[in-house]
Amino acid sequence: MRAGINRLLYAFSVYVVPMLIAAATIASLLWSPERYESSGSVPLALRAIHDENATLAPAAALKLLQQAPLTHRYSTRLAETPIWFSFDAPSTGPARPVFIELPSRHAQTLTCWNAATLTALGTASRVSTSGRINPVKAGFSIQLDPFSGTQPVLCRGTFSGPAYINALAWNQQSLAVSALHFEESAALITGGLLTLAVFVFVTALINREMTYVIFAAWLVGNLRLCANALGWDTEWLGRALAPEAMQMVRQVTFGVYYLLTVALFGQLFRRELKRVGYRWALGIVQYNGVLMLLASLTLSYAHFIPVLWVLSSFGMGVLIFLLVRLVWLARSRTVLWYVASMAVVLFATLSEVFGAAFGIKLLFGGVNPVITALSSSMMAAFAIAEQVRAERERRRQMQTELRNAYEVTPIGLFTLDGNGNFVRANPALRTMLDLRRADYRVRGWNDYFEPGAWDALQALAAKGSDGELELDGVAGKGGRQRRFLLKATRSNGWIEGSLQDVTERAKAIEQLHFLAEHDPLTGSLNRRGVEKAIVAQTSDPQPWALAYIDLDRFKLINDLFGHRAGDEVLKQVAARTRTLFEDRYPVGRIGGDEFVCVMSNTQIDDAIEQCHELITVLSAAPYQVGRRSFQVKASIGLVECSAGARVQDTLSNADRACREAKRVAHARLVTYRKGSAAFEERAKERMLVESLGQNRVPAGLFLVMQPIMSLSAPTASLNFEVLLRMRAQDGSTLPAGKVVVAAEESGNIAAIDRWVLTTVLEWVDANRAALPNTRFICVNLSGGSLNDEQFVNDIFSLFSRYRSVVHYLCFEITESVALHDLENTQRFIARVHEMGGKIALDDFGAGYTSFRYLKDLSADALKIDGEFIRTMCAHPADTAIVEAIVALARNLGMRSIAEWVEDIDTLRALKEIGVDYVQGFAIAKPQESAAILAASSAASFVMDPEVLKFVESLTTSEEALQVWKMGKKSSVPLVR
Repeated sequence: MRAGINRLLYAFSVYVVPMLIAAATIASLLWSPERYESSGSVPLALRAIHDENATLAPAAALKLLQQAPLTHRYSTRLAETPIWFSFDAPSTGPARPVFIELPSRHAQTLTCWNAATLTALGTASRVSTSGRINPVKAGFSIQLDPFSGTQPVLCRGTFSGPAYINALAWNQQSLAVSALHFEESAALITGGLLTLAVFVFVTALINREMTYVIFAAWLVGNLRLCANALGWDTEWLGRALAPEAMQMVRQVTFGVYYLLTVALFGQLFRRELKRVGYRWALGIVQYNGVLMLLASLTLSYAHFIPVLWVLSSFGMGVLIFLLVRLVWLARSRTVLWYVASMAVVLFATLSEVFGAAFGIKLLFGGVNPVITALSSSMMAAFAIAEQVRAERERRRQMQTELRNAYEVTPIGLFTLDGNGNFVRANPALRTMLDLRRADYRVRGWNDYFEPGAWDALQALAAKGSDGELELDGVAGKGGRQRRFLLKATRSNGWIEGSLQDVTERAKAIEQLHFLAEHDPLTGSLNRRGVEKAIVAQTSDPQPWALAYIDLDRFKLINDLFGHRAGDEVLKQVAARTRTLFEDRYPVGRIGGDEFVCVMSNTQIDDAIEQCHELITVLSAAPYQVGRRSFQVKASIGLVECSAGARVQDTLSNADRACREAKRVAHARLVTYRKGSAAFEERAKERMLVESLGQNRVPAGLFLVMQPIMSLSAPTASLNFEVLLRMRAQDGSTLPAGKVVVAAEESGNIAAIDRWVLTTVLEWVDANRAALPNTRFICVNLSGGSLNDEQFVNDIFSLFSRYRSVVHYLCFEITESVALHDLENTQRFIARVHEMGGKIALDDFGAGYTSFRYLKDLSADALKIDGEFIRTMCAHPADTAIVEAIVALARNLGMRSIAEWVEDIDTLRALKEIGVDYVQGFAIAKPQESAAILAASSAASFVMDPEVLKFVESLTTSEEALQVWKMGKKSSVPLVR
């Protein structure tokens, strides 16, 4: 029963009472008489003239007025000089005084006389009145004594602004009722609009909606404009404003109201204006408002009014145009109410402008400004109510969408109280944690996650919504432990957050982290992991060593049985290594068949012993792959290391030791101890590499030249090879081999080769006259330079600059480099021949010689590898090889050059075989350039008596020698 009574009272209060109030209000407006009904005024005809010089006396003015036409309404046309006007007051009978109302709110001063006798009736201003003149409503009134017949009245007044002069005759009671009506209207409009403005302002502050603050100020401006139209803007809240400030107040009111109207328009319809366009027009209207405000502060009232008319007419016209487009394109109820409210205000404003400027009244009657102000404000209130309703509906819809999203989102969402118990949880979270609603107040956060999870959650929530952390859940069904990503924040004393199951992602990331430092094939460390392990070890003061392991002939397994078999062998190698060391040392694979072991906290002697054991483990037992077994041997380079060692230096030293172990037969293990000669030598080489690795020509380079002697005419030519040397800081001279190797390791070999060629060409060009017997000058080219396209382009540009001496050059290219990229080598040789240069294949026989390719290389000479020459007298097989190479060169139309000729026996053997040129210490050591310029032939440098005697025997019959050369058909000169 109580609930039924409550519902009945609610319905009565919400529906019945408002309907009764509305019905009573309508009935009162339609059928009840007005309490202060103002009627009974009689408009009077008047005559008026303008006293432009303010010099007329009452009698003179009265005389001029007799010629003026009669009118019921006279415009002052913004004149601020005196206006004289006269009218005849009607007869009211012997006992009833007549009151003449002059209702102009723009009247500033007024003086009146009895026109028949020129007796003063009184004076008035906005400050005080005297005599029979009194203030009434917005203007003044004149009380005349009862009389029969008409009574002429003469008045002189001054006005400001767009004033109109008219006169109304009243009896005393009717004028009093009209004044009460005027005050009632003023109170009604003031109370209504101020109440609405205060309500909107408070609502705006509470909801922090600054647009409604503008609207509240606009309502106050609406009130002041209505007061101006009715003529009671001279007061505010029952307090009279200073008369001398009224003009400035009115001007500033107009300017501020204009700006408020435009600002409110732009804010209320900012979304809709994006659709209707013409925002630039609204911008122009805003600039007009600034101009109007400046004009209100600087111009007089008479000059300000025309500016107001022009600017407000333009601005209101633009706003009305935009309102029409808003109604047409954006037809929401909120927009329609706002549009109606703004339209009423704009229409009333234009009415006032047109009425003041042109005398055209679009609205009539004194009550119309009240209706305009109240109706526009009421419509704006309806718009606010509609907007509140729309916002509430939008919020309800958003809450529904949020609730639906909360239910269906795949991410777990939760709310916890201060004790860690669940308050809310969406289905996704309940599924993740196997949480039931019945468990909300029973089980806490810590029941589902790792120890310390509640403290971690509180710390995360204190940071706000930006932080996140991962934590492990307790083992669920099947003993499977999961990992979660957590985000949380505090809200109203609760903790709200989200939870994602990132178990698979965590596993993937863990795998990626593993692969970032591990070899996916063997599970050992990769190069990055090895370098990280070395870096960690270099900061440890304990002794340690680095073992570099390389499998011998492993490539054959890949070539013969495929990479699958090779991969399986590598897995077994890694497994054997890890089994031996039992995780004491990090083991990594840094190449195809190259492994590294960081032997931490180990003395070098212990490391040597363990490496021998590792060699045995890796090499003793065969590797079983399917039904095949493979025997694989291992070589190890071991380096003793200390704290502070650089990663690349350590790896480089170990790699060098391993290569040395592979070169030395049956060595298997080569160790570099700290302070050993090999260790120090490698340190020097490393320093040399660093000094050459700056992509520039290092200091200390110089050239020497080793003569090459012809065995057919030793004294007829002065040919030589240019050799590179480098002078170290201590003054010692480094051999070319070390310099070249270091330059190749540093990647700076091309810059050095470029310097060598430039220096040689400059020297030959400068000393060409002193080299009449020189036929060719050998210059070595490294493989790195030959495969550098930029270098090749640079040297041919250099050849173009020194084209006259290029024919002296004979480029020495090693056989392996030449065959590495046969097509590139052929193109290079062809371009060299076009420029007049020559080509020699260096160290021929040292590599895997392929006679099938040799015929495709149009070389001019074969330079036999010095290893064959040095041992040919002791090993007949070497002699046979040299003899075969010489015959091959002769048959291919090439000259043969033997290097490393160091004794007379080798020299005689080479002469018998038929070698064309010889080079070595038996002839001459490398010479300075000055010595070359001072000699006449390569034979000039021979110092050994036996060799000198042999050379003399070769030159006893020069004429017979020339005949022999001419008769040898297969012999082709080196110079083409």
